[in-house]
Amino acid sequence: MRIKRREFLKAGAAAGAVAMTSPTLNAFAQTRSGAGSMSEAAGEWIPNTCQGCTTWCPIEIFVQNGRAVKVRGNQLSKANDGYCCVRGHLILQQTYDPDRIKTPMKRTNPKKGRTEDPKFVPISWDEAMDTIADKIMELRKNNETHKFLLMRGRYSDHNQIFYGDLPKMIGTPNNISHSAICAEVEKMGSMATEGFWGYRDYDLDNMKYLIAWACDPLSSNRQIPNAIRKINKVLENGKVAVIDPRMNNTASKAQEWMPIKPGTDGAVAIAMAHYILVNGLWNKEFCGDFKDGKNQFRKGRTVNEADFDEKLTNGLVKWWNLELKDKDAAWAAKESGVDKAQIERIAKDFAAAAPKCAIWYGPSMMPRGSYAVMAIHALNGLVGATDSEGGLCTGMGAPSSSYPKFDKYQDDVAKANVGKPKIDQRGTLTMPAMGSARPGSGVVTNNVANAILAEDPYDIKVAIGYFCNFNFSTTEGARWDKAMAKVPFFVHCVPMFSEMTYFADIVLPSALHHTEDWAVVRSKANLYGHISIQQPVIERMFDVKGTETEVTWLLAEKLKAKGFSNMYDWLYNEYKDPETGKNPTNSLEFALYATKIRSKKAWDPEENKDYKGDKLNGWEDFRKKGVVNSPKFTFRQKWEKGFPTETKKFEFYSETLKKGLEAHAAKHNTTVDKVMELTNYEARGEKAFVPHYETPKRHGDRRQYPFDLIDMKSRLNREGRSANLSWYYAFKKCDPGDVNQEDVIQLNPADAKKLGVNDGDMVRVTSTIGSLTVKARLWEGVRPGVAAKCYGQGHHAFGRFASKDFAKAEPRGANFNAIMPDDYDRITGSTARNGGFTGVKIEKV
Repeated sequence: MRIKRREFLKAGAAAGAVAMTSPTLNAFAQTRSGAGSMSEAAGEWIPNTCQGCTTWCPIEIFVQNGRAVKVRGNQLSKANDGYCCVRGHLILQQTYDPDRIKTPMKRTNPKKGRTEDPKFVPISWDEAMDTIADKIMELRKNNETHKFLLMRGRYSDHNQIFYGDLPKMIGTPNNISHSAICAEVEKMGSMATEGFWGYRDYDLDNMKYLIAWACDPLSSNRQIPNAIRKINKVLENGKVAVIDPRMNNTASKAQEWMPIKPGTDGAVAIAMAHYILVNGLWNKEFCGDFKDGKNQFRKGRTVNEADFDEKLTNGLVKWWNLELKDKDAAWAAKESGVDKAQIERIAKDFAAAAPKCAIWYGPSMMPRGSYAVMAIHALNGLVGATDSEGGLCTGMGAPSSSYPKFDKYQDDVAKANVGKPKIDQRGTLTMPAMGSARPGSGVVTNNVANAILAEDPYDIKVAIGYFCNFNFSTTEGARWDKAMAKVPFFVHCVPMFSEMTYFADIVLPSALHHTEDWAVVRSKANLYGHISIQQPVIERMFDVKGTETEVTWLLAEKLKAKGFSNMYDWLYNEYKDPETGKNPTNSLEFALYATKIRSKKAWDPEENKDYKGDKLNGWEDFRKKGVVNSPKFTFRQKWEKGFPTETKKFEFYSETLKKGLEAHAAKHNTTVDKVMELTNYEARGEKAFVPHYETPKRHGDRRQYPFDLIDMKSRLNREGRSANLSWYYAFKKCDPGDVNQEDVIQLNPADAKKLGVNDGDMVRVTSTIGSLTVKARLWEGVRPGVAAKCYGQGHHAFGRFASKDFAKAEPRGANFNAIMPDDYDRITGSTARNGGFTGVKIEKV
């Protein structure tokens, strides 16, 4: 039979009849003696891990009569002290969503497009995996294994198996993660200055001054349970300032809110550094001081580097001479449209609290964003807040064992093709993509669509995507519609029927990490690292499987049957049960053994006997407790032992970035200046190696497109997979300025008055590449000249709540990715989506 969009919803009605009732009510039912009582005592708290954001909080799920009915933080977790935020509670509706994909399906309509009904028909897992294996064997036969593409979204530690090792066994370089549409720019702030590519942690318990810059710690940007619980302590013992064009949750509680003009963050950061230096407020224990003790930093004056005795930093005076000396608060106020006195006040109070202060900054994913986050993070170094109590830190880890190696099972075909250029064009002259400051080490997720369309460096013939929806989640997503229509064979492994699924030839329904699958994840928060379990807490209601483990095993079985046994031999021989030594014989055993292998160092008494953190007594103890916490972070280790930069110091003049840029230029037989020119940065000469202000790059002439469009993140978005939950819309007002049951664009009332727009009017929002219609919400919490829209709504897929009419593919609200042009911060390869880089005009409909 064929399943059309409308029939897909009907098919879920019976399964969803019970699921649509609120699953939490039983957890709060009053207890009475006798059979059938539904008290807490009748159930069990089972450890798991939330993956609603990248904190990956250890949680517990309360199960009664086989149903998950309540969620809380793992009571043993030091990362969240036993709490979880709203994202964790949404797990219940996500698990029992009646619109989940329930069985494998295959396409019967060869035409692909957004308006094309795929006419999916249900098939067995056996048929699905047999078809996929045939396609891979065809690539091997034709020596085209490099034309296989694997795309990753949400993942667990087991992504090493499916995303990391499986493509290499097949023989392709093309494993592409979602990271560059998420937050990669922000990592460059700490990478170029202190050699750390990753997310930072914050000592909120001892902090006296917090600046939340272009982010909302109470809603997103990781560690939300901690921020919610501990923000009051910072407010009571010190101050909180927020720098953001829109009043977010943190700003609503802060002592200072600076509604900055989008994209000018670097100007304010540079001016704050200027003020701190001119007024002698830098941390002399960390940075050093003038040899004669007299401050020579004066506006407009060049300073002799030899006069300054630098300690744990590199290039402070050089930074002053190249960028800071002329750029004071008055200059920044004009650039950023904010008050000069406020810039100076925040800089003064921030430095006065040092080193018990920190800047918690967001993705800043805008063209030229790398230098903005460098400037912001440099302030943390200037006041000695990095790696210091009451400030911020990097590092922390939890014990984990290595996965078995695949190398001896990789054949010559795979070895020959795995070294081909990657499809995302990283490392090309105009796309340095310097993750970890090394050319070509980053990922350029959104550029994959362009490369597929151009067949550059080659065409893609077989693709698999899992837990991803790039047609919706990337800017100018229409490119992805065209690209995925061009790919001859595409497999989508997902729990929900998304915009990207409509282009699939095979659909594989995925088990949910937090309730149905085996895995572990590692993360950090609250000055602790942790490894946390994911385990099935309910019986699977649908014919779903774990993508990273079970699908790997099933594919290996099919490939073996077709004459390519290498993958199966690797999995069968190397992934033995570490307790019994038994080889896996089916996909579920493989998933379990892989989980035990990865976490062995955490639960095995012999292997963790010297570990300074939590100690467990075997696998069953890990299953029961669910988490192993690291020792609490010890500050100032880098002060004593050095930073992982080229100079082993905190770099205001970044030799680390310089090495990467010069290597990239040399590879392409050109100069760093030419690289800067071709990648659309303004810096020339040595300024390219210091934090500096780059004027915002903007799509759309301001006279024709006068408003700066910004997006923000909802505290209800479970990494984009909560849009089909009724609770999402019922509580949307918890995002400041938004409206329950609606999708709105936030406009300042002064702007709306000029446009003749009233609250609730429908408006057309037009950029250089297209238009969308959405409801206007008049709100003083957004800066004049700025239009703010929440990311994550406007689906035409997902199901009955996410879309206005799923059967007709009509969206509910507007997805503003569709009118944001395809652009990049090319140093990191990250998609531009922040900083008002998209200009729009707004008209009442």
